[in-house]
Amino acid sequence: MTRFLLNHDEIALDAARADATVLEYLRENRRKIGTKEGCASGDCGACTVVVAEADAAGEVLSYRAVNSCIAFAGQLHGRQLISVEDLAENGALHPVQRALVEHHASQCGFCTPGFVMSLFALYKNWHAKSRRDGEAREIAAAPRHIIENHLAGNLCRCTGYRPIIDAAAQATRAAAPDQFSRAEKPQARQLKRLRRRQPGASDFHLPQSARELAGLLRDLPGARLVAGGTDLALEVTQELRPLDALISVSRVKELNRLRATARHLDIGAAVPLADCAGPLGAEHPALAELLRRFGSMQIRNQATVGGNLANASPVADLPPALIALGAEVKLQQGARIRRLAVEDFFTAYKQTALADGEFIRSVLVPRAPALGTLGTKATKPDAPAATLYMYKISKRMDDDIAAVCAAFYVSVERGGNTVAGVRAAFGGMAEIPKRALHCEEALRGRPLTAATLAAARRALRDDFQPISDARAGAAYRMTVAQNLLNRLFMELPGARPGATVQTQIDARNDARN
Repeated sequence: MTRFLLNHDEIALDAARADATVLEYLRENRRKIGTKEGCASGDCGACTVVVAEADAAGEVLSYRAVNSCIAFAGQLHGRQLISVEDLAENGALHPVQRALVEHHASQCGFCTPGFVMSLFALYKNWHAKSRRDGEAREIAAAPRHIIENHLAGNLCRCTGYRPIIDAAAQATRAAAPDQFSRAEKPQARQLKRLRRRQPGASDFHLPQSARELAGLLRDLPGARLVAGGTDLALEVTQELRPLDALISVSRVKELNRLRATARHLDIGAAVPLADCAGPLGAEHPALAELLRRFGSMQIRNQATVGGNLANASPVADLPPALIALGAEVKLQQGARIRRLAVEDFFTAYKQTALADGEFIRSVLVPRAPALGTLGTKATKPDAPAATLYMYKISKRMDDDIAAVCAAFYVSVERGGNTVAGVRAAFGGMAEIPKRALHCEEALRGRPLTAATLAAARRALRDDFQPISDARAGAAYRMTVAQNLLNRLFMELPGARPGATVQTQIDARNDARN
């Protein structure tokens, strides 16, 4: 039995299928039809709801906007589900709703409930550190880049975004406590109690420990693992394929830890990407921008590091970065734990090295040391620090899948212009995310000149034979990958300014020959 709060009411749900979505529950079971179905794939944001969860102490709630069309109802256990119908209080609109009305930020209205809920999550989180209990006061509006980040997963083809952004600025300036603020502490304690109660559903399992998870995988070999569900749910909504038994890793304590050691960030496989962006970006700034462009806020609130790897998509965003950094995965089967380099985790298209009954426990991401000659065992004490460069090429800037994703982890000799070490990896160029070993060899130990760049561009043809598909053609992918080397040389310290121009001339000559 799944126990949760629907707005302020406690619900005990025992009749839902394992693969029933939150959107299906709201519209069909509860007849709350304000939440809309648009794309059924987590792209348009019309289905956005907010899920609140209590902290470990049961005192504070955190609010996350999620796509209800690709979230399973069983994942609501011990959480609060907030839908658009219940934001207003005693006939008075919530500040977010009122701001949208006052700025005329709606036309056909189909997408509006999703915008309301995304802005409601922004409203709650923006005020979380600023508000004082029971005291209304003016605070600074959320800056435009934060507003845009929260709205990147909501599409509108009628209104235009300016009035919506203006409404967001007005709403975030209004700091009067709403009904959810006033009920926060008792509801946080209530959610803590609900979370402790094991759900009794026979087909949706919520193990609490890695040991329990390992046992379920042993006893239920046909069950599917679900973390955020942002990809798995598409089998239900797009392919209409039933999922009879699911094992959620969202409550496994060992998989929800994020800790820093002297050498690694040890990130649990079930940690949402939204919670990883800060720690990863602090170590490797290029990852902050990559994760900002990883789907939308709704997707990042659900999707996990482990899920992005286990999905084994050749165009997934994180694997090229993790491969370039030399990251590892911890894999567990029963009580046995082993470590494997991320570059060895992918074995073929959509296939991994996971054995039967094995799961990803965590990902070990190297911190930013002085790496010197990357790829060798020895690291010189005075070696130059390496920097990660990430480039994602997609048709849209936000909320889109990459045609090509490139990661270069490069160190340049101190006081010189020679590549001391390099690891390069690409997504979208092969059936798996893959290192560019020939390209690395063409760069390592070489000066940052036009000749080196030209050799590295040619070496990419030995590393990859990309395919053509709906997202991009083979020739386009190779050209883009080579041009990303140009961009790398423009950004590396010590590179000669003329290198890019000369390489373009060389590339034209290569094409003629």
